[in-house]
Amino acid sequence: MAELTLGKALGAGLRQAMRDDDKVVLLGEDIGKLGGVFRITDGLLDEFGATRVIDTPLAESGIVGTAVGLAFRGYRPVVEIQFDGFVYPAFDQIVAQVAKLHYRTQGRVKMPITIRIPWAGGIGAAEHHSESPEAYFVHTAGLRVIAVSNPEDAYRSLRQAIASDDPVIFFEPKRLYHHKGEVDLDAPLADAAPMGLARVVREGRDATLITYGAMVATALQAAEAAQDEGTSLEVIDLRSLSPVDYDTVAASVRKTGRVVVAHEASREAGVAAEVIASITERCFEYLESAPLRVTGHDVPYPPAKLEKYHLPDLDRLLDAVDRVLDRPNSLTGAEA
Repeated sequence: MAELTLGKALGAGLRQAMRDDDKVVLLGEDIGKLGGVFRITDGLLDEFGATRVIDTPLAESGIVGTAVGLAFRGYRPVVEIQFDGFVYPAFDQIVAQVAKLHYRTQGRVKMPITIRIPWAGGIGAAEHHSESPEAYFVHTAGLRVIAVSNPEDAYRSLRQAIASDDPVIFFEPKRLYHHKGEVDLDAPLADAAPMGLARVVREGRDATLITYGAMVATALQAAEAAQDEGTSLEVIDLRSLSPVDYDTVAASVRKTGRVVVAHEASREAGVAAEVIASITERCFEYLESAPLRVTGHDVPYPPAKLEKYHLPDLDRLLDAVDRVLDRPNSLTGAEA
């Protein structure tokens, strides 16, 4: 086992994928000599050369369009979008080409493209650098959407995404890039949990707290705090946002009967809304109270000095837990 930051684990995953398959190529802005703005690709240019680690112009639509052409020719492109808010110029290529070409060609063409996106807030960044656009891609048929929360999962899931014949939108919580954890670099990839499975990261009996990405750490903090007051929370890391592992989710909900779903993205038509709707369809007779969402507010991402008021925190999560347990709480309104 090696102790790696999440960023280093991603770099190790890329390196191993490129060693395993010489058809894996990387494209992105400043990913070569600089090693990427977050240094995820640091050292890969020296090992694999400029024909496989390709510095591109500042043109996200062109980067993804080039990846589509490479996929047609049998390559496995891995695209780095420098920041989450920069993905929008590539949106047409992703939803109109990447997501549809396999279906459009009746399976004759595969699109084994992985699009890595440093994602979400918490780093005090400027406008367009702290977006949470996952719902757009979850809504798009033909894409897998993955959101990792720890170094081991980042290493494994990225290698699985690159090896998959499906196009994968791969969200990396940038505020966790420097967080450390143990990573087994030697375990066979076949032994890893499938890319689409959710994970119960803490077992509990009183309520289920469902989330993903950087919010998993916040949810675990909330579970620890709730335990001090005698409340047992089960925490689920979705890991995959499309498809969602509803078997794991439903098993937990049927046990606890109470649900809180949390994410950084805005509330309206977000991932939490879909998860709660699906839980209600599958588990209605088991629910003891209405499920609640704890999310970012329905506003453009705020300036750095205000983001702490936007991001769901420990207090907002615990307040929602109190409400699904029919306890008095300090927040007002329909949802936290």
